[in-house]
Amino acid sequence: MSDINNPSEAQGTANNGQGIDLVEIALKIWRQRKRVLIWCGVAAVLGLIVAFSIPKEYSSFVTLVPESQESSGGGALGGLAAMAGINMGGTGEDAMSPHLYPDIIRSVPFQLALLDIPLTNSAGTEKFTLEEYITDDIRSPWWSSIIGLPGTVLSLFKSSDKSGDTVVGTDATGGPVRITEEQSGLIGYIGEAVSASVDQKTSIIYISVTTQDPVVAATLADTVANRLQEYIISYRTQKARQDLEFTEKLNEEAKEKYYSAQQKFANYLDSNQGLVLFSAQTMRDRLENEATLAFNVYNQTSQKLELAKAKVQEQTPVFATIEPAVVPIRAAKPRKPLILIAFVFLGFAAAVSWILFAEPLIDTFRQKLKQ
Repeated sequence: MSDINNPSEAQGTANNGQGIDLVEIALKIWRQRKRVLIWCGVAAVLGLIVAFSIPKEYSSFVTLVPESQESSGGGALGGLAAMAGINMGGTGEDAMSPHLYPDIIRSVPFQLALLDIPLTNSAGTEKFTLEEYITDDIRSPWWSSIIGLPGTVLSLFKSSDKSGDTVVGTDATGGPVRITEEQSGLIGYIGEAVSASVDQKTSIIYISVTTQDPVVAATLADTVANRLQEYIISYRTQKARQDLEFTEKLNEEAKEKYYSAQQKFANYLDSNQGLVLFSAQTMRDRLENEATLAFNVYNQTSQKLELAKAKVQEQTPVFATIEPAVVPIRAAKPRKPLILIAFVFLGFAAAVSWILFAEPLIDTFRQKLKQ
């Protein structure tokens, strides 16, 4: 019992069990605070250089709400499920769910079609296409040239006999889409600049575009939203438009037949006035019946034509634009204060690591060399 209650021995045991003396570490860092400040100052200068070397980028956003295509047969239960954010799996005719819209925007044919859209710069003095903007006006940090130098050198030794075409996806006719290496790079930039997401509960579509020109960002965001709406409208009304074209063709043929039969009947009446022969009356009745039958067919196809037009209108979805594309005023990137703070923190961590670990190791190594 006397050994356990001895204060000096207990204190010695506690000191031996202590692995890290935080006070000693703090004092060691404080003694070399000038070095820490110098390292942090150098890191701050490097952070400022990096922050001001990164080109400014502006973001523009569009928010859309598509028309619901689900059947209303769920009644009150379906309404409660929708309020709770649960998808009951409606029985709508449309297989193009809003959750697939981001995949449409990321598809190669959709992005290829964006390369030809007309754009203007912020001052409104220059007109160019998106392809020309990406090729000529996109600026990169100075270190990207250094990083990309090995790839540039290797590209000089590549064989020029290989085809530059790449097969990706399928086109509108079902065949493969062929793109060049340059187009692949352009599509890669569009994929990074344009992003889309869908709220799983409300099906609200969020489209974001980030480029180095604010007017280009807003124009491209608005174009992507409009092209997406056109794509969905074309998909959903495809069957109805095909039926409309077929009905218009039938109606035009019925119209021509009716006019022809009506003209034959009128010509016969003009050339056989005053005749009381039974054969003449029989021919008259026959032509009249043919004209009446042709009119009935024409009347029926006209009614179907109006129904087909109404069907196209019914199948055309409606998109509500909650947030239109707005030309941004302030740059979204780079976030210079965060970059500066990150570099200062890295400078402080590097200085502390040097003081606590690197210097003792170097001193130990030097002492062993002297021995």
